[in-house]
Amino acid sequence: MALDGTPLDLCISDDASALFAQSDVVIDFTAPKASLTHARLAATHKTPLVVGSTGFDPDQQAAMDQATAYIALLQAANFSLGVNLLHSLVRQAAQALGPEFDIEILEMHHRHKADAPSGTALALGEAAASGRGIDLASHSDRVRDGITGPRTEGHIGFATLRGGDVAGEHAVLFAGAGERITLSHQASDRMVFARGAVKAALWLVGKKAGQYDMMDVLGLKA
Repeated sequence: MALDGTPLDLCISDDASALFAQSDVVIDFTAPKASLTHARLAATHKTPLVVGSTGFDPDQQAAMDQATAYIALLQAANFSLGVNLLHSLVRQAAQALGPEFDIEILEMHHRHKADAPSGTALALGEAAASGRGIDLASHSDRVRDGITGPRTEGHIGFATLRGGDVAGEHAVLFAGAGERITLSHQASDRMVFARGAVKAALWLVGKKAGQYDMMDVLGLKA
């Protein structure tokens, strides 16, 4: 039974191909290399796929995108419903506030997390960049160390913290002259990600081939 009470017929197998063949939808939270293998299997069996892995390089992401010609693929950096609402709020705030408001993104995760900034932090950066109508890759500051000079106007800054067993904390700061706005989210239980993934999987069943994300699930697509 799903976390929302929906009856589920679960398939458990060590044969990945057979699992995809028997499933109405598959949820993948692994790593980029494994997710690519699963995307190929999903495309072969025409099985909708939900992917929560992060850390894809551009070539890996391009390969993932190719699968959307054959299957409904829902990919997200974070499946918390609250975080995805935060994406929408960040986009709106970035659009409403001019470049005189500097944008900084702060994230903290447990000591074992391998990638930085987190996929969620980068997704929040993309939301802010979308609101501003700019390209994040050419308008972001990932690392500051030493004599960096003054802040570049219009850039989006990232700060990363690691320690303990923190499930995930993210804050987006809009810092202007004389005032500061902070939009934030804290996850105290990793179960929120499981609930969101199950909600996404149930929503994805029956959708036509293409690329989807949690904004589609929540009806918040810009």
